[in-house]
This record gives sequence, C-alpha cells and structure tokens, in this order.
Amino acid sequence: MNVVIKKRSDEIASELENMILEAKFNDGERLDEVQLADRFSVSRTPIREALQRLAQSGLVEQIPRRGVFVRQPGAIELLEMFEVMGELEAACARLAAVRITDEALEELAHTNARCEAVVAAQDAERYYAENERFHRIIYKQSGNGFLEGETMRLQRRLKPFRRLQLRLRGRLRQSMSEHESIVTALTNGDADAAAELMRNHVAVQGEKFHHLVASLKVAAE
Repeated sequence: MNVVIKKRSDEIASELENMILEAKFNDGERLDEVQLADRFSVSRTPIREALQRLAQSGLVEQIPRRGVFVRQPGAIELLEMFEVMGELEAACARLAAVRITDEALEELAHTNARCEAVVAAQDAERYYAENERFHRIIYKQSGNGFLEGETMRLQRRLKPFRRLQLRLRGRLRQSMSEHESIVTALTNGDADAAAELMRNHVAVQGEKFHHLVASLKVAAE
C-alpha cells in the first residue's frame, strides 16, 4: 500500500511542479491540502508527501500553522543558483578526472548510450532521468563526500528548472554532445578540460537563460 501511495505522490508532485512552473498558481498562493486531495481524487497523505517534495526543491514554502505557499524564484536568484551549481559540478569533474574508476567510466558510457536513445525519441522527461544519473556518477567519483552532498543538495533545489530548460529546441542534442566531451576529458584524465566543459554544460546563460525566464513568466529583477 505504501508503494502505491508513494508512486501517486510522485505523480502529483510532478503535476504540481509543472503547474507552478507554468504559472497556473500565483506566487505566494496558498495550496490547500483538502482542495488538492479533491482535485486529484486522493487522500491527504500523498498530497502532503508531494508538497514535501516540492518544498525540497524550493517551489513551495511550508510555514508552520499557516500552510504551504507557492514560491517562484526571481530571475536573478535563479541565475545565481545556476552559477554556483556550475562551479560545484566543475569541482566534481576536476576531481573525478584523476579519481574516476574504469567501472564508472563504463557506467557513464552506458548512461550516455541510453541518453542517445531518448534523444532520438525526443523524450525530454526520460532524458532528464538519464542525465541526472550521468551527473550523479560524476559527483560520486569526485571522491569527496562533502562536495558530493552539497552538490546533491543544490541539484535537488534546481531539479525542476534543469528539467524545464531541456525543453529548449535543440537542447537535448546539444546536451548529449556535451556529455560525450565530458566523458572524453574524464577518460583522458584532463582535469582542467573536464572542469571547464562541466561548468559550461551546467551554466544557464544567453539563450538558455532567456528561455528559462520566459518559460517561468518571471520578470528580470
């Protein structure tokens, strides 16, 4: 029974995430558990679990004795978070270039192969799942548990927005090409190249940033 509830809560969290990102809820709007339970025809338990997941990514804020409220980050805040994310992942790639195992390199190659398959199918959601696996392997292979933990923390915070920016036309193919270059640098043990490639891969700037902001309907601060 718990498995069913958890699965449904994940589905609800994804639906609510999309609704928030598409501005179907106003910034600061209170999300009522009872109304959401009626809307999704479920009990309040999976609703609470879904809202907890959204709170981890920062899309909602849980205020004791008041409720759960939508929180849309501003453009500058998003840019700053992605800037930090790029530096954290660059550090992971730099360390991984000299510490990664042959088994992990093989796992990255298999993950890239799966990424290639879903790019061909233009399935952004499945691509994101494989993309997330790709990045987590590199976090782990940094060999630095503290860095891995901090990178994972911000990765969870930015997850909805990283998924959203993959919808930019041509971004899946571009991301796939960047993955291949990163793996080559890791295989060659080129720490500087791995770091720079990863930083550029994660950074949201130029067209990617404008697309993300436009998608969120957020005005630059």
